[in-house]
Amino acid sequence: MPESLTLTGQAFLAHLDEWLANLPEKTLEEAAPIPGETAVFSVDLIKGFCTIGPLASPRVNSIVPAAVALFKRAWARGIRHIVLTQDTHEPDAVEFGAFPPHCVRGTAEAETVEAIQALPFYPEMTIIEKNSIHSGLNTGLNAWLENHPEVNTFIVVGDCTDLCVYQITMHLRLDANARQLQRRVIVPAGSVDTYDTPVEIARAGGFFAHPGDLLHATFLYHMALNGVEVVGKIV
Repeated sequence: MPESLTLTGQAFLAHLDEWLANLPEKTLEEAAPIPGETAVFSVDLIKGFCTIGPLASPRVNSIVPAAVALFKRAWARGIRHIVLTQDTHEPDAVEFGAFPPHCVRGTAEAETVEAIQALPFYPEMTIIEKNSIHSGLNTGLNAWLENHPEVNTFIVVGDCTDLCVYQITMHLRLDANARQLQRRVIVPAGSVDTYDTPVEIARAGGFFAHPGDLLHATFLYHMALNGVEVVGKIV
């Protein structure tokens, strides 16, 4: 039998803490040297993950101001490709076998958060609806990528770090690898997050625990292992 993770994982957890604490910063000019070749992707910054419904999380809601500030700066820099991929579930979504029903099409939960809707250039953003945690499966994402071959830099913000954010960053990164495309995928750690379900609450409720800090850090690290540029923030 392998040794207990409480023994074998300590060295890595210390390394992970150090790695996360020392993530570099990147200026927007460094991240997007050519605005016309850059896109900002926002994943699931919708009411059902931020303010209302069974999956709403204060942790996730707390990243909205940073994302909005980045959108404003990106627009001012001349970046016109801002894409929102958002849960818009069917009422009988198969995914509801794993998660409580959430963000059903036509409900308030599926709406973009108000802080983004209030941006004057919100009507110019592209919304891609999705029925799973993967933005590239049975959605308009791949068609968007094919229709915008000039875009080679993708800045990704949103939630959840270990679920929908991880899936879209890996999709963008692995699609580029498979097709020999020079593509940058950049994730500012301060503009993504995930929810937290402590062990004691999970045990009492009979569901899976979800340590937010640990999974946030671990999945950022795994993105970096696969060639995603993980930075502390874009300044």
